[in-house]
Order: sequence, then C-alpha cells, then structure tokens
Amino acid sequence: MKNYLLLFAFCMLGAASLQAQDLVYEPKNPAFGGVYYNYQWLQSSAEAQNKIADPNAQVNSLLNRTPLDNFEENLNRQILNQLSRQLVASQFGEEALEPGSYNLGNFQIDVTEGSNGIDIVIVDNNTGDQTTVTIPYF
Repeated sequence: MKNYLLLFAFCMLGAASLQAQDLVYEPKNPAFGGVYYNYQWLQSSAEAQNKIADPNAQVNSLLNRTPLDNFEENLNRQILNQLSRQLVASQFGEEALEPGSYNLGNFQIDVTEGSNGIDIVIVDNNTGDQTTVTIPYF
C-alpha cells in the first residue's frame, strides 16, 4: 500500500509540472490552404516520381515524320514563299494584284482590296488554320 501511495504522490507531482500546448494542423499543399511557396517543390517532386509517359504527348514530332511528310511540308513552304514574292512584287511593282480566290495545294487564298491595302487570307484546308496578311498601299 505504501508503494501505491508513493507512486500516486509521484504521479501527482509530475503531472502538476507538465504543460500542454495546442496542436495546430498546417497543410503543406497550397491547394488545401498551405503556403504557396511550397507549390513549385510539390510540383517538381510529383513530376520526378511520375513514371508513366503521356501517350498523347508529342515526343519530338520532327523525328516521327516520314520522308513524304517532309516533302509535302517543303513543297507547301516553297509555294507560299513564291506566292508571297509574287504578291509583294505585284503590289509594289508595275502590275496590280487582282482580287479573287485561289486554290494552291492544301491552301485556299482569298485576295480582297481593303481600306488599308490588299487583304490576303490564307486557309490551310487540312487543319483549318487561317492567316491574314495586309499589304499596305504604296
């Protein structure tokens, strides 16, 4: 009984000198209220751990091209370069550029006269991409 009493007294004295503090949860992820400086570290850590390749990502499309694709792109580039030379030469040269619609390979080219100059709209029929060029009056 003395041992129990002594143990009880010791526990009571020890408990009186203990102090507690509040535990506060602070998230690390900025999406859940954490400090926004952690975002870059969390992002790079996640990317370093990611071992799955994205099947939709293009891994250097130049290496995956066939010679026929390269030929087609080169031919289209040459046609557009020749067309641009002719358009500039006809606009600033002796002959005037005639408005109209032209089909060259995969491209539809519409030439109209605008208030600021000649407007040229080039549409890639394969992708639907469109470019507008205005050549000012000289």
